[in-house]
Amino acid sequence: MTLANIKTKGLCGLNGSTPAALIEDHDQDDEVWSAADSITHARREYLAEIYRLQISTDESITTTALAMRLDVTPPAVVRMMRRLAHEGFLKRQPYKGVRLTPEGEHEALKSIRRHRLLEAFLVTVMKFGWDEVHTHAHGLEPAINDQFEDRMDELAGYPKRCPHGDPIPSKDGLMPIIAEKSLGEIPIGTKVVISRIRNHTPEKLRYFADLKLFPGATITLLGRAPFNGPVRIKNGTGEHVLGSELAEQILIEA
Repeated sequence: MTLANIKTKGLCGLNGSTPAALIEDHDQDDEVWSAADSITHARREYLAEIYRLQISTDESITTTALAMRLDVTPPAVVRMMRRLAHEGFLKRQPYKGVRLTPEGEHEALKSIRRHRLLEAFLVTVMKFGWDEVHTHAHGLEPAINDQFEDRMDELAGYPKRCPHGDPIPSKDGLMPIIAEKSLGEIPIGTKVVISRIRNHTPEKLRYFADLKLFPGATITLLGRAPFNGPVRIKNGTGEHVLGSELAEQILIEA
């Protein structure tokens, strides 16, 4: 049996998806995966999650960190890392962890592009709410091919960002560089434009939506309490107070 024969719903790693167990069950086999095998959706999702982890650190990504994000056991992660390293997608550093090779990063960005394009398509064309699309996109990823992805891109108007403001990698596998700042980095009284929301939790996205805090919305920073206190902002709907945790999830255009 090969992993390509197992139909999974994806492993985004941001919502603790249970289909990871399918990979773990398969990993009990002692098959040898050759580099000639075409990369599967599940392996590409591993690479995508490693990419998400490594963009925020210069350190190698550990087995424990990846297991927590994917909600699988550390032994399952070790086996997958070994295979991906054998195929040239990871560089393993003994007792430290892994980093993506250029080939691994290219495949990771393919997965991220498809997911974010799906989110944009579901909002723009299918009229889903931005709080709904993360889960739907996650389930649809393994079911579409490159031709479907191209058509979806066209129908959605060739979006550059997902509904939450995350940049969509190019078809060539390049991630756009975006200049952004957090609310904590701007002076009081500054009027700014929201670049993206770094949270996909439906309840929090609905709360942001109720306050009209979307990517592209203009806000003014009115105040910031010391010692990680709340932030006071103003937009077209009035003044609002956000806890420090929510405020940190709002990135603004630099």
